[in-house]
Amino acid sequence: MTSTSFNPIQIQQATLEQNQPLTLKQGQVFHGTIKKLYPDQMAEIQVGPNKLFAKLETPLKAGDSHFFQVTNMNPQAELKVVTGPMQPSQTTGGQLNQLLETMNLPKTMEMQQVLAHFVKNQVPLSKEALLQAENWLKNLPESITKQEALQVIQKMADMKLPFTNEVFKALIFGNKNNGMASAISNLTTLLAQDTSIEPSTKSNILQQLQLISKPIGQETGGAILSKAIQSLLSNTDSDVNKSQVLNLLKNADIVPKNTSADNWLSQSFKQHQNLSSNESIKQPAGQLLQTVMASKPSDAQQMIQQVQNWTGNQSNLSQEQKTQLLQLVSRFEALPKSTATIEMFAKQLHEQLVRAFATQTNQQSTTNGQVNSSQNEQLLTLLKPEAANPQVAQSTLLSLARIAGESSAPTVQTMQLQADAEVLSALDGKMMEQAIKTVLKGLGMSYEATLNNKMSDIQELAQSLKPQLLTLIQDAQTPTAVREAADNILARLNGMQLTSGENGHQHQLVMQIPLQFLGKQTEATLQWNGRMKENGKIDANYARVLFYLNMEALEETMVDMQVQNRIVTIHLYNNQPHLEVLAEPLKETLKKGLLDKNYQLSGLFVKPFENNTTPHNGTKKKVDESNLKSGVDIRI
Repeated sequence: MTSTSFNPIQIQQATLEQNQPLTLKQGQVFHGTIKKLYPDQMAEIQVGPNKLFAKLETPLKAGDSHFFQVTNMNPQAELKVVTGPMQPSQTTGGQLNQLLETMNLPKTMEMQQVLAHFVKNQVPLSKEALLQAENWLKNLPESITKQEALQVIQKMADMKLPFTNEVFKALIFGNKNNGMASAISNLTTLLAQDTSIEPSTKSNILQQLQLISKPIGQETGGAILSKAIQSLLSNTDSDVNKSQVLNLLKNADIVPKNTSADNWLSQSFKQHQNLSSNESIKQPAGQLLQTVMASKPSDAQQMIQQVQNWTGNQSNLSQEQKTQLLQLVSRFEALPKSTATIEMFAKQLHEQLVRAFATQTNQQSTTNGQVNSSQNEQLLTLLKPEAANPQVAQSTLLSLARIAGESSAPTVQTMQLQADAEVLSALDGKMMEQAIKTVLKGLGMSYEATLNNKMSDIQELAQSLKPQLLTLIQDAQTPTAVREAADNILARLNGMQLTSGENGHQHQLVMQIPLQFLGKQTEATLQWNGRMKENGKIDANYARVLFYLNMEALEETMVDMQVQNRIVTIHLYNNQPHLEVLAEPLKETLKKGLLDKNYQLSGLFVKPFENNTTPHNGTKKKVDESNLKSGVDIRI
């Protein structure tokens, strides 16, 4: 499928642009016909669908067509004739040659293509803009056709955007509905191979790229962590298995490098010594442990109360596990309070919490198909105190998932497959929503808008990809290949912003979302068109959403969702046979999910694309509801 799949909304936007009044700038050249003459050399000139009143430098005859150039706009439009009157018998090529001669433009094939396009579409351009457009056509990437480039240049003129390389590249790549994932993969590869970029800069960008590429990698890493700890705690797993698992945790920097299968738990415990923590019933388990270890004998009763409160408020633990923890607290409470007994209690608490969170996470994953991220993070803080920082926890779990995926150890490979299966079974609308939010936030889609918000976290904002790409591109020491790869992604991000916009109460939003789930790479392009309320908020009662996916199994798929007064109609286009059979069991789930959000499903229509052959673009799959092939309609 091609970008023509999004024509329903794009045509609407183009129509709005065409209805805008003609705006001319000094130096621009355009084709017009003199309709009427007035005193003082004033004339009414027809320019496409628009009429223009301007002063002519020389007397002309009504009915003649000329190319004009704007010489002044203040206080009134003043024009000079660039070419003599166009004869009805004169060919388009003859007109263009006359214009090339008069304006002293190069007679290249690219310049002729530019002129032919803009004369045909009645788009005024200056000589400088024509030369810039010619240069762009001469130096197009292999993946971009000249027709695509001409349409983008026309869009720049229609939207009155500056004719700069940055804007051109942004619109070229922003109009694409694929390629973001491969662009991210290319930059990741180049950065990993580069040795000249400052290590911390390189590490931060690679971490962000991994987060964007694998938005549920954190959940996978958490599932692997719980299985790894279960293996180390097991009395039945072989020494070989435990050794492979321990090496995985060492490589992910979760346990100290000098640990063994016999002392890993005590070594993890030692990492919490001499660390301070804020007291809170919502604090992570690792910080609770630090509070216990830092307590003095005189503060023992206060510490005991805190552990009891914390345990009672833990929704991630079963009632049996809470009872066991409270029994441990009761046994400690009966002992004389000393530095030695506090340390012994802390060590026992650490072990019991590690067992509890690892067991609870593993049991929940296997029984109800849920992956509890907060439990995994609690477990991680008990092994790595720095993981109390959410960013450290996130990067550690992502790193664990990546290292496990690259491992050749059989035990680790088995864990990876099991973790993938658990995450897959838990994959639902909420997790998908969170994954998309993670990708958009990680890309820095709203970077500029967020900068204007005084309440925004600047440090967190700086971790998103867009500002880091800007820094990388502006660094003179950045290798050319890396800079070009970073510029490619930045152009796509800017293009999404430029193709999104508003026209009165009508708004359009375009997003490219690279997604990778369980080793399956896909890309989603979302195009939303709707209106705004008077208070500036989105009107959720009316919208049109096009969602394009290119998936490994289902291949090209498009969802066209229309919302009218909270009544939802969905058209799903895909060329796979029997897709309606797969969709049938999901119908009630979809209906219920929409009802939960106060929407009513009117109908779900599953149909194939139609092949539409055009002389310029070859065979394209095009969505046209009036000419679609017969398909299966699921009407509710």
